[in-house]
Amino acid sequence: MILKDWVKELDYELLRGSLEVQVEEVIYDSRKAAPGAVFVCMAGTRVDSHRFVPDVLKAGVRVILAERDIREELKASGLDEEELSSVTVLKTADGRHGLALLSAARFGYPAKKMTMIGVTGTKGKTTTTHMIKAILEAAGKKVGMIGTTGTVIGDKVTPTVNTTPESYSLHQAFDQMVKAGCGYAIMEVSSQGIKMHRVDGICFDYGIFTNISPDHIGPDEHADFEEYLYYKSRLLSMCRVGLVNRNDSHFEKIVDGASCELYTYSLRDGEAARKDQSAGQALPADFLASNVRYVSEPDFVGTEFDLHGRYEMDVRLGIPGRFNVENALAAVSLCSFLALPKEQVSHGLEHIRVNGRMEIVHTSARCTVIVDYAHNAVSMESLLSTLRQYHPKRLVCVFGCGGNRSKDRRYTMGDIGGRMADFCILTADNSRYEKVEDILADIRGSIEKTGGAFIEIPDRREAIEYSIVHAEPGDMVAVIGKGHEDYQEINGVRHHFLDREVIEEVVAALGDKA
Repeated sequence: MILKDWVKELDYELLRGSLEVQVEEVIYDSRKAAPGAVFVCMAGTRVDSHRFVPDVLKAGVRVILAERDIREELKASGLDEEELSSVTVLKTADGRHGLALLSAARFGYPAKKMTMIGVTGTKGKTTTTHMIKAILEAAGKKVGMIGTTGTVIGDKVTPTVNTTPESYSLHQAFDQMVKAGCGYAIMEVSSQGIKMHRVDGICFDYGIFTNISPDHIGPDEHADFEEYLYYKSRLLSMCRVGLVNRNDSHFEKIVDGASCELYTYSLRDGEAARKDQSAGQALPADFLASNVRYVSEPDFVGTEFDLHGRYEMDVRLGIPGRFNVENALAAVSLCSFLALPKEQVSHGLEHIRVNGRMEIVHTSARCTVIVDYAHNAVSMESLLSTLRQYHPKRLVCVFGCGGNRSKDRRYTMGDIGGRMADFCILTADNSRYEKVEDILADIRGSIEKTGGAFIEIPDRREAIEYSIVHAEPGDMVAVIGKGHEDYQEINGVRHHFLDREVIEEVVAALGDKA
C-alpha cells in the first residue's frame, strides 16, 4: 500500500518527505510503533502524543501525521541526516479526523461496502439497533452491530470500551463484517463518538434520532445541553436518509441544519389519532403508531400497535412498554425503506430479545420473569410503571446497588421500590470494595420509610431463586440493575454472573412448577 492512496480524502500539507512510500499500518499508540506504520499525533486534554515522535522514529516509523510543526521532535530522535531524509511528515488540522480517514483507507473503506445504519439519541439506541438487527435477520440478511453491548458479528460478541469505539477499531470491525459476509452494519452513534471524530468520513445510508434529554454533561463530556444536542444532531448531516422522533420537545433544534432526506415518526394516542382522521387532517408524521395494546399471555408478554402513514401494518412486539413501542416504530419505519416482506418484519419484532433490556427470560401461566439494566431511580421508576400496565397479581422487584458509588442512588431506588413494587428482594449488585450488608442497610433505611414489604437475601443467586420459587400465579418478577452484564465485581475481582443464566437454571430445576 502506498501513502498517497491513503490520504486521497484527507486535507493535509506535506511538510517533508514523499507520498510514494509504502505503508502497512495506522497507529496512534506509540507502544505499537514498527516499520511501515503511520503514526498519528493528537494533542489531547491529558496527553499530547506529539511528544512520542522521537520514540516511534527510533522504533522504525517513517511516516508521521501531525497537527503542528515537529522539527524539534525530529531533532530529539537522535536520527542522523540520512535517516531523517527518509521521514515523511504530513500536517493536518485535527489528528482524530486524520486517524478516522486513514483508518478507513487502511481497511479498504469497508463501510462503503455495506448498508450503514446509525442510531443516536439519549435513550433507546441499544434497543432500537437490536430491533433493526432482529428484523433484518428475520428477512435472512447477515448483519453486524456495534454499540453498548459490544461488537456483534454472527454469534461472536467482542466487548467494547465505548458505545462508539475509536475510529480505527470501528473500521477494523467493519472490515471483519465485510469478510464475514455482512450486507448491513448497524451502530449506536454517541455524541462523544461524533465530537471525538470517531465516525468522520462515514456516510450513513440511514440515520435515526430517537430522543434527547440532558445527559453526559460535565468534565470530559459536554460543556452544556446545547453542545450535547449539537453533536447528536450532526448525525443528520452524515446520512442520506434521516428519521426523527416528531414527539421530542426539541424537534425543531434537532432538525435545524439537517442535510439529509428527512422523515418523521410519532407515537400518537388513539383518541388523538382518531380525531385527526375524522377531521380529515394530515398525519402529524410520516410514520404514525397508534392504538397501543398491552398484551400478557402465558407464552407472550409485549405490546401490539397499529402503524399508519408511509407504511401500513399491525405490529406485535415481544418487549413490554410504551417507550419500546417508540423504538419499534423507529425500527420498522427505517426498515420500510429496505423493501422487506412485512411478515418477516412482524416475525422479527414478535420474537425479539434484547439482552438485559426488558428481556423476558421466562413466562408461563404462573409467572413472568424479566431482566433489565435499570440501575438508578429514574430507570427503575420507568420500568416498574411500565410493568404495572400489565396488571400483575404482584410486582416483585429483585435489586441492589453498586458499591463505591453515590449513596443517593441507594436511597432513591429504595424509595421507588418500596412505593411501586408489591414486594422487594434486596440483594447484591457489584459491591466492589464495600460490604454488601452496608449497601443493603442504606437501601433498607429508605424502603422502610415507605412501609413497603421486603426481604434481604445478600447472595444474588439465592435472591433470584427465592423470587421464582415463591412466585404466586400471576406474578411478574423484575430482576434489575445488571441487565446484560455477565459478572459481579467483588473486592476488585470480576466473577462470572449473568442474571439470565441463573433464572434459566432455576426454571429448569423447577420443571413444570415454574
